[in-house]
Amino acid sequence: MKTNMGSTDRIIRLILAIVIGVLYFTNVLSGVLGIILLILAIIFLLTSLISFCPLYVPMGMSTKKKK
Repeated sequence: MKTNMGSTDRIIRLILAIVIGVLYFTNVLSGVLGIILLILAIIFLLTSLISFCPLYVPMGMSTKKKK
């Protein structure tokens, strides 16, 4: 599995995951929308930690800088 995420992409996903998590656990987000966004935040967190986005592969995308 090759990494396909650059540092900017990883930082943005990490910040979004943290914000969504804080909003969910402070009960600002609730119900079905809250659960869906929490699942999305977990996905953002995992993909930013491993630097790989499976959705980029079929599209041939990469936000990683070329060497």
